[in-house]
Amino acid sequence: MSLREALKSGKFVVTAEIGPAKGVDVTEFLENAELLRGKVDAVNITDQQSAVMRLGSLAGCHLLKEKGGEPVFQMTCRDRNRIALQSDLLNAYVFGIENVLCLTGDYVTLGDHPQAKPVFDLDSVSLLQAARELEQGRDLAGKELKGAPKFFLGACVTPGADPVEPQLIKMEKKAKAGAQFFQTQAIYEPKKFEAFMKEAKKFGVQVLVGIVLIRSAAMARFMNKNVAGIHVPDEIIDEMDEAENKAQKSIEIAARLINEMKDMCQGAHIMAIGLESRVPAVLDAAGL
Repeated sequence: MSLREALKSGKFVVTAEIGPAKGVDVTEFLENAELLRGKVDAVNITDQQSAVMRLGSLAGCHLLKEKGGEPVFQMTCRDRNRIALQSDLLNAYVFGIENVLCLTGDYVTLGDHPQAKPVFDLDSVSLLQAARELEQGRDLAGKELKGAPKFFLGACVTPGADPVEPQLIKMEKKAKAGAQFFQTQAIYEPKKFEAFMKEAKKFGVQVLVGIVLIRSAAMARFMNKNVAGIHVPDEIIDEMDEAENKAQKSIEIAARLINEMKDMCQGAHIMAIGLESRVPAVLDAAGL
């Protein structure tokens, strides 16, 4: 079942993500994909996440598709101009990839090539618009295409941002530009997510709540300090601090959060960041 069909069916949908290799050895990438097979409805392949150079998202999606998986092609606007972005959208469709998550992208100074020249010719909203134009059979220069693609377009939103109003304004713009589903940045405060969803539901798009698996209390504190829009409450940090089995506790916390928020949205997006082997256990613990 495609991601589009899964969301349309009304079931609670689960997606996860895998980062491609830093290099050409795809063994671990394929092992992680195999771990998730049959457990999740779709798998995002990250696009040079945190501005770190890796194997590309498109290659990863193609490998996953060949193995019978349902990939979500993440596209950031940082590294390519509108010509390359439109071309990659066409490339993806020719490879049978229809799910596209449109992102602006982290700034290059965060990554391993801080001297790189950022592009940002388009942003996430104009990338969504470009994909919609291609679906109409034209490119951004108004030139006609020989055969038009059909995408299932997604975008990102940060429900834990403070203030949250600019996120809601941007979410509405993205929905109007063509986003049919949203995967959120990680959120650890169900009450805050509930308040966000009360406002977000008027946009008529499907929302998958984001959960980043917490390795340790130190990681939670790092996210609080360095990742905009993420706040891990003190009680969760204390839980991690006091836990004898950190791996088990991280699974328990993720499962609990999914259960607390699943009635508020249409699915969950689990960001394991190197802990993909724990995703099946999280789903079991959450009863999914």
